[in-house]
Amino acid sequence: RRSIRVTATWFMPVGACGRGRPVDWCANGQQLKCLTVTDEWTRGGLAIEVDGRIGSGRVIEVLSRLVSERGAPLYLRSDNGPEFTCRAFIAWTQSHGIRHILIEPGRPMQNGYIESFNGRFRDECLNEHWFETLHQARTEIGKWRRDYNEVRPHGSIGRIPPARFAEQHRRHAGDAARHLTPASNEIQ
Repeated sequence: RRSIRVTATWFMPVGACGRGRPVDWCANGQQLKCLTVTDEWTRGGLAIEVDGRIGSGRVIEVLSRLVSERGAPLYLRSDNGPEFTCRAFIAWTQSHGIRHILIEPGRPMQNGYIESFNGRFRDECLNEHWFETLHQARTEIGKWRRDYNEVRPHGSIGRIPPARFAEQHRRHAGDAARHLTPASNEIQ
């Protein structure tokens, strides 16, 4: 199991706070909030959940889906928002054996990778589109996340996309598992 970082701090619209804040507005005035979930090892964007409101129940739903698809991480790192400090979320992490790490209030760089991810997301997606509807926002944000994971090379993982990096690791881990001897569980 590995660590995935989570952020869902509800930030002010563009210009009111720092540039990496994942909040936007539709042309019709509907606010868009984004829960971004990244894997600190593969550098992949695991999920970007988009809606007008995202509370603890929705956060748990998104993370439960990721855990069922990928297995539970060892750690979740988040800010101190109410969706991450409520009893339901704490109980969920404990029931999945996940250690929840809260960053210090006012110290976003303790969660620097997600802040960097959110900055790219803001600059390359939210600032580049004028969303007319929630559906359009979800579609365009999904396209951006696929490009980020499957096309764009990342220097920190060998100038390859996160999806290819993860696939190479799975293949390597599978090859190593085939060389285990049943009696000793040692690599030959």
